[in-house]
Amino acid sequence: MVTAAEREFSARGYDATSLRAVARRAGVDAALVHHYFDDKADLFAEVIAAPLRPDRAIKAVLAGPREDIGVNIVRFLLEEFEKPAVRARGTALIRSVVGTDGTNLLRDFLVREVFRRIAAALDTPDADLRATLAASQIVGIMLTRYVLRLEPLASAPIDDLVARLGPAVQWHLTGFPLDGAVTAGE
Repeated sequence: MVTAAEREFSARGYDATSLRAVARRAGVDAALVHHYFDDKADLFAEVIAAPLRPDRAIKAVLAGPREDIGVNIVRFLLEEFEKPAVRARGTALIRSVVGTDGTNLLRDFLVREVFRRIAAALDTPDADLRATLAASQIVGIMLTRYVLRLEPLASAPIDDLVARLGPAVQWHLTGFPLDGAVTAGE
């Protein structure tokens, strides 16, 4: 099933792939795919050997107050990536898709299954744009810290990075990370 899913995602993209299409390609009943995978995001995470499950990330990020979501997402991802197994799989994944067709699949997955779901839970205007902006910040820090290993970012303490990046991600998601910040249209 995973091989069939990989071929389906490659041929049709993340959005156009359904669990039924994967089942057809694998020559199995769709119920069998549902038995092993909760949803398309779960199957895609398996296909790309994702180091993190989107549902766990979203649950951790949305667990606290709305004004802490930016800090929560940055802290969650950086702390997870400090774990050797997660870092190894995560950096391999990032390296494998940069500059390839896999970039589109990973982008669609991250935006739809993580950042759009977070933005939707916040019920803010322009949720898609906000989700994409937040994703750009997170992907940028992961690439710079763990793949390119640019100093001093690569060795900076997580607390420092959370304090600096969390408000920017918060701004993208909700539009009000800091007291007195100017919002669009003001």
